[in-house]
Amino acid sequence: MTKASPEKTAAPALPANIGTLRDAILEENPLHRSFMTAALENITADEMAHLERYLDFCRQRGLTIKYLADCYLTIVGDTLREQIYFQKNKKYRYSSFAEDANNVYFNDEYMSFYMYGLAITSFLWPNHLALFRFFRDELPKNRKGAYLEIGPGHGYFMLTAMERGSFDSHTGVDISETSIAQTRALLEHFGGGKKKYELQCMDFLDSKLPEGGFDAVVMGEVLEHVEQPEKFLKQIARLAKKDAYIFVTTCINAPAVDHIYLFRTPEQLEKMFGDCGLKIKSQLIKPYEGKTLEESLQQLLAINVAYVLERK
Repeated sequence: MTKASPEKTAAPALPANIGTLRDAILEENPLHRSFMTAALENITADEMAHLERYLDFCRQRGLTIKYLADCYLTIVGDTLREQIYFQKNKKYRYSSFAEDANNVYFNDEYMSFYMYGLAITSFLWPNHLALFRFFRDELPKNRKGAYLEIGPGHGYFMLTAMERGSFDSHTGVDISETSIAQTRALLEHFGGGKKKYELQCMDFLDSKLPEGGFDAVVMGEVLEHVEQPEKFLKQIARLAKKDAYIFVTTCINAPAVDHIYLFRTPEQLEKMFGDCGLKIKSQLIKPYEGKTLEESLQQLLAINVAYVLERK
């Protein structure tokens, strides 16, 4: 007599918007199925709820799930194309802001695609999710004072700081009008009016922000987009209070359509921190998925890094 096979437990149904997004992505790119399956299994229930509410926010703005799937797949396709170029040429396609700015930051249509797609990768790409988790967990919850974010982009990190932190004021500075508009819409939608915030569209290096005026300075995924990252780091050291919480992320050997400054090793970046008056308190080094740090460096595969810093 044979034993009956145990019944398989069905995977829990995805929230409506996420399920529709997954189906729309796979309809256009069936080869992405194994990646999407693993990505959705990696998300916690709380993160799933946050992604669902972000998609709901987008839909309330009049965006369709099909449009959001196209945004996401645009980043997937652009990144793959740049990875192929990088592996062949051992350098990024562009090395100056002028070469890239009109195609990305000052192109409203593409920048909208880019920001919505990038927000989705914060939940679906394991490297981006690891950075977001590190930010969320390291953010001081009871710190008062002034919070500054350089390059808020789609706005989700800034929203997280406002929801989880206790800062008295929040300032965001971005060179892209599209990014400022998306951040403002996100903050307003989720009750940003309950907390004081200001968004400024300007070059961070030209800003007239007060020296030593900030208790927290956050800069996510900016250094690889500029020609002279050391100027940004020195500006951060100038604006941060002596005991300020400073959070910075960037990437190593990670080509993208708008990456122009190539960091080749974490050590190169960490030396730059020291030269600019900053020191490391804690860090996250995220090698290419499935590879060790050494393998990622040897094979020129993307490495994502995040640091909690303080002034020397």
